[in-house]
Amino acid sequence: MSTLRINVVLFGIGNIGGALIQQVLESQQFFLEKKNIELRFPIITNSSLAFFEKEGLKNTWEANFAQSAIPFRVEDIIEYTENQGLENLIAIDATASPELVKSYISLIQNGFHIVSANKIANTLHHDFYKEIRRNLKKFDKSYLYETSVGKGLPIINTIRDLHFSGEKITKIRGVFSSSLSYIFNRFGNEKLPFSKVLQDAEKLGYTNTDSREDLSGNDVAEKLLVLAREIELQVEITEVKITSLLLPNLNKKHKKSEYASRKDLFDAPYKIAKLTQKENHVLRYIGEIDVESNTLEVKLVSEPINSALGQLKGTDNLVEIYTKSNGVNPIIIHGGGIGKQIVARGVLNDILKITDRMQQLDQTKYKETVWL
Repeated sequence: MSTLRINVVLFGIGNIGGALIQQVLESQQFFLEKKNIELRFPIITNSSLAFFEKEGLKNTWEANFAQSAIPFRVEDIIEYTENQGLENLIAIDATASPELVKSYISLIQNGFHIVSANKIANTLHHDFYKEIRRNLKKFDKSYLYETSVGKGLPIINTIRDLHFSGEKITKIRGVFSSSLSYIFNRFGNEKLPFSKVLQDAEKLGYTNTDSREDLSGNDVAEKLLVLAREIELQVEITEVKITSLLLPNLNKKHKKSEYASRKDLFDAPYKIAKLTQKENHVLRYIGEIDVESNTLEVKLVSEPINSALGQLKGTDNLVEIYTKSNGVNPIIIHGGGIGKQIVARGVLNDILKITDRMQQLDQTKYKETVWL
């Protein structure tokens, strides 16, 4: 069997995309020897420009992009792949763009599998969610997005496998935000005001540029929605009950400059919340799906310090999956880390799952050709 060439179209060459390219380049020989595949990047883009591969320009993507990138539309990319006769196509969404999501169905219809670190497509109206799945089935394509919820943790696959094996999942709960995990892990263990820990998280790059995005709870709510839909709950984002960490006098209605200068307003209420807990308890900001009552909730809770959630450290995420078979003893998925390398490695893992499927199909076609 000849080497299978995989054409990866990368949307987004920011932190995750850049790390992904580097990981592929570093492992290219390994993939050739162990998997008999060659991963290529014929097209890479940022939000407005795309570099289309040219003969003789290899493995210097940063310089190539800076010198030769041009404005593009997704339609241009589809046309280019058709004109060049490119096969085994995988589109990578390493953006946070709602605009690119609108092109998923068109990409699927034109021969692309999709790997995404962007959770938006799975949080839009359920009609759009179902339409993507209808097209995936019709055109026999894959859409993988493990990193959209737990970075490199196998949360989505575990929940999906349990559900479609017939196991009844009764509850899912956990810490889904690395930034908020860091904030409350430090706040619970150190005698520091909440504002100081928040500012440290911002300086370390653990939060969004505007940390109100993290504190609003919307990110956790969207991740909950993704998981709920994996077990076929037909819910919308508007049905998720969110208890925001923001204050009425310090929220997204206020100017960013005002928010930046008045973070000390967080200190009193969170100090009270910390001091009024039961002994040997710590605060955790969690998402919870109660399957029995069909409710999704994002909230601040107080957990025993010796519990799985209470023992979290650093930027760890932890998910508890309760099932009918296991009763009160949940399946626990726990992992630490934050940053582009971890997410990129998770994206690469999803790419390799799709290439395995491509190879199986390629081998089947080869056997059929030999038989004929």
